[in-house]
Amino acid sequence: MAQKPSPSAESFKDVMAKELAGGRPVSFSKHAGERLHSRGIEMPQERMQQVADALDKAEAKGSRETLILFDDLALVASVKNRTVITAFDRDKLREGVVTSIDSAIII
Repeated sequence: MAQKPSPSAESFKDVMAKELAGGRPVSFSKHAGERLHSRGIEMPQERMQQVADALDKAEAKGSRETLILFDDLALVASVKNRTVITAFDRDKLREGVVTSIDSAIII
């Protein structure tokens, strides 16, 4: 007799999403890590998952370099390498121009 999954078991949708993404982690370049650290910006697990999901969406659209916009943070990432290249807080983003991207994802 088949057992029912426990309430804490992952849904089929979650399992499929992980399989399709290959469970590929997101990494940060040294530069991006230093930027986040110097500005006191933390990347909790929920936000890391949002970055991973954004990279999956960008990859599905054929993007190579993407800008991921949060309310208080912007990240530029290599989609192919799944690496965050640089990070901007809200104030720095307003000061400049973001170049070398072919997509933007607003979260």
